[in-house]
Amino acid sequence: MTTVSINKPSLGQFLTFTLGKEIFALDIARVREVHEITTVSYIPRTPDYMRGVINLRGHAVPVVDMRQKLDMSRVEDTVDTCIIILEVELGGSQLVLGALVDSVREVVEMPEGTIEPAPKMGTAVRTDYIMGMGRQGDQFIIIVDVDAIFGGEEILAVPEESAEIAA
Repeated sequence: MTTVSINKPSLGQFLTFTLGKEIFALDIARVREVHEITTVSYIPRTPDYMRGVINLRGHAVPVVDMRQKLDMSRVEDTVDTCIIILEVELGGSQLVLGALVDSVREVVEMPEGTIEPAPKMGTAVRTDYIMGMGRQGDQFIIIVDVDAIFGGEEILAVPEESAEIAA
């Protein structure tokens, strides 16, 4: 398993990743590391978006398929498929989760003044997981709110020992 460690940089830095042709970003302060795709062990009776768990230094870490979590169609894994290891806050506790994405792009700086609020799209479209919208050239970058997207029923499927993985 190849690992790329991500340092905890200053405010305004985001790790960008792709799902299909769309670019998304996560606050780099929430990212622990990035792994190439590895064997994911399936866990029965979990939601479709829960791909399973991976072994991260002896601890079971749940992996969420971001495509399925965002109601996108599932695709076959490729050589570019990555798992982003994230820290998620729930009730004052830090939990560790993996987010399966099509590819990881780069770390970009987006100063606070350049980020627009999540667009208002009416009550039929859920935008509560969008922290804001950034830009890279002419393309929008959807900044994902880690706690909002992972802070609900996913936690029920998290093995207890993954919540306390040593840094």
